[in-house]
Amino acid sequence: MIRLTGKRCGPIGVDVGSQTIKLLQLSGDRTRIEEAVRWELPEEARDEDPQKRAEALGDALRQAISCRDFRGRDAVLSLGSRELFVQNIRVPKSPDGDLSAVVAQEAAARVPYSIAETDVRYLEAADIRHGGSMRREVILLACHRPVLERLLESVTTAGLRPVAVDVEPLALMRCYALQFRRDEDRSQRVMFVHVGASKTAVVIAAGTEILFIKYLEVGGQQMDEAAARYLGMSLADAAMLRRHNGDRRAEQQDAEVARGVSQAIRPVVDRLANELSNCIRYHSVTFRGAPLSRTLLGGIEASEYLVRQLVERHDIECELAQPLRSFKSDIEVGRDVQWDVAAGLALREVN
Repeated sequence: MIRLTGKRCGPIGVDVGSQTIKLLQLSGDRTRIEEAVRWELPEEARDEDPQKRAEALGDALRQAISCRDFRGRDAVLSLGSRELFVQNIRVPKSPDGDLSAVVAQEAAARVPYSIAETDVRYLEAADIRHGGSMRREVILLACHRPVLERLLESVTTAGLRPVAVDVEPLALMRCYALQFRRDEDRSQRVMFVHVGASKTAVVIAAGTEILFIKYLEVGGQQMDEAAARYLGMSLADAAMLRRHNGDRRAEQQDAEVARGVSQAIRPVVDRLANELSNCIRYHSVTFRGAPLSRTLLGGIEASEYLVRQLVERHDIECELAQPLRSFKSDIEVGRDVQWDVAAGLALREVN
């Protein structure tokens, strides 16, 4: 008899964005994409009422799963900008090395909701000099527990079984760490920029050690609003025009439309570039030593156009990410830059 070992498939990575959800599942050995789906969220999922949002998300997840051949129902979820409070803070170094009490005290003074209803975690970044003393740079991560409970409820009502809850920045790191495994890569400092539909996540890391996390209030939604104002169109029409023309290859784009859209979103691109420059400056001042060696641009709004704008006009050296290049696949997933978080979630080790 032949004994089969190992899992046939890993868990389903569930990336819930502000406008879409993306589900991705890898083979048990994490080398092949077995299934993936991107699903547009209905307007109800963006409702101000938390219960309506939860119900709409559950329905959308159920529909997304039913149209594809996912194996099993184990799922790894992500907490992103809508669920997380993130802040780099500096705390005194603890003699016993345990910073939990100090971070909890800082969290109570900083998070915008009751600390009794908050799950608090932290990442230790590095020792830094603050004035005349040494302090520890810590990344505070907090989530309001009712928000987490509603997310878990939406996922379970859709028929999935949550086996882990991750945070978006760690999922990004896990995805790209798979690609940069040489000793040279591990010694470099990299800025990962995930440009989403409503916000942009910035993660600066030294090898696999995260030093800095920040969410910027810039994304595709702001680009759509700028295009609508400049072109005198409805928001829906401007968004459709921008995406339809942007999804085409450069030689197939309408030059006049591309020019108009570029002029329309220039203030948003300038703002993104300025914010990224501030993040780079914070890194260079706080974490002295090695400079940033590269910037990787990913997320649903990442494109060669945006890379060119940042490089040509703002002197930010960057390249378009390829988050799926480590995996074999027979599945059509569209532009792979949008799958970085989902892939990182699917790579999460679970018991």
